[in-house]
Amino acid sequence: STMLPPVLRKAPALVSPAWLAANRGPSVKVVDASWYLPAMGRDARQEFEACRIPGAVFFDVDATDVASPLPHMLPSDAFFARTMSELGIVHDDHVVCYDGKGLFSAARFWWMLRAYGHPAASVLDGGLPAWQRAGHATESGPRAPVARASPPFEARLDASLVADLAKVRSLVDAFQSGAAPAQTVVDARSQARFEGVAKEARAGCRSGHAPGSRSVPFDRVLQADGTMRPPEQVAAVFAEAGVPGVDAPLVGSCGSGVTAAVLALALEHAGRASLLEIYDGSWAEYGGDESQPLATGPAPPA
Repeated sequence: STMLPPVLRKAPALVSPAWLAANRGPSVKVVDASWYLPAMGRDARQEFEACRIPGAVFFDVDATDVASPLPHMLPSDAFFARTMSELGIVHDDHVVCYDGKGLFSAARFWWMLRAYGHPAASVLDGGLPAWQRAGHATESGPRAPVARASPPFEARLDASLVADLAKVRSLVDAFQSGAAPAQTVVDARSQARFEGVAKEARAGCRSGHAPGSRSVPFDRVLQADGTMRPPEQVAAVFAEAGVPGVDAPLVGSCGSGVTAAVLALALEHAGRASLLEIYDGSWAEYGGDESQPLATGPAPPA
């Protein structure tokens, strides 16, 4: 009988550049998971070739085998496992995710690793900018091919961590009927988008929010330099938004499922026991569906 690999200990949500510089090794895999909105005018893969943390590999947030009109829906277990194996990641590796913005899309990859059953994942706090500010070396040029992982990576998505439209609609219906919804939606988009005063960039997408949801713009949990706020400040941001505690039953939503993961990371950093469930279709799906109830203006007082 083959021995099953031990279940990994959960790694800290965040690691510092100093920690990463001191703990480089064969079982610490560094992954650039940069991804940018079209309006940012940046090319993540080109930037990876131009400047990266030495030894890093590149993860494409948009890559999926799920045919959907919605952006980067979660791939099948087999697709995610194959992608990890191609990046040379094995079961007992500690994966450190980073991005070129500071703390943005790396959180989505971190959340994916956790959701597909790889607890040994952390985000580099402040990303590549923080690594460079600390004076650590970078490398450039095409990345040498990576040896395929052996044994292959195994992935099994925990479906309880993924909300769909029907789930979110049931929460909206409960809220609108005056019942207490089983969970509260926390929306990571900007307050202007939440309130419906800013247009959505996505064609055919309405402005506003799902009735009953709470506005927690993802940048509120970050400091000016792009690093995460201390745990007690993160908890205060959620409390101010009307969320009754970091362990409250919540569903994270945003524009397309990326910045909701920043909230997931922030909540874990603030002591939340379970990984935040995320509505993968997010506003791209809900806002694009005329049949779904819509609210505008600020969220009512908690």
